[in-house]
Amino acid sequence: MPYREKKVEKLFFQIGEVADMFSEPVSTIRFWEKEFDILKPKKNNKGNRLFMQEDIKNLKLIYHLIRERGMTLDGAKKYLRNSREEVDYRLEIADTLRNIREMLIEIRGELK
Repeated sequence: MPYREKKVEKLFFQIGEVADMFSEPVSTIRFWEKEFDILKPKKNNKGNRLFMQEDIKNLKLIYHLIRERGMTLDGAKKYLRNSREEVDYRLEIADTLRNIREMLIEIRGELK
C-alpha cells in the first residue's frame, strides 16, 4: 500500500468551519449548543466559539440523530441520555464504513 501522510488535525475549529463540516447554517450550530448540554465550546477573549475535537464528536452524534435518523430535538436528547454508548458505537461503525468506502473508491480510481 502506498505511503500516506497523516492528516494534521486542528485543535480548535471556529463556528464557520464547523458549520461547513456539517453543511448547516451557523445559527443551527448555535441553536444546538443551547439545546444540548454535551456541547461546550470554549470561547476566546472576543467571545468567538472554539470547538475542540470532543465538541465535533458530539456534534456528529447530534447531526446523526437529528438529520440522518430523523429524530426530534426532544427525542435526540432522551436518546443521548438513555443510550449514549449505543449511539457512540453505531456512529463509530458508520464512520468506519464511510472511510472504507472512500478508500475503496480511491483504490478503484488508481486501478483505472
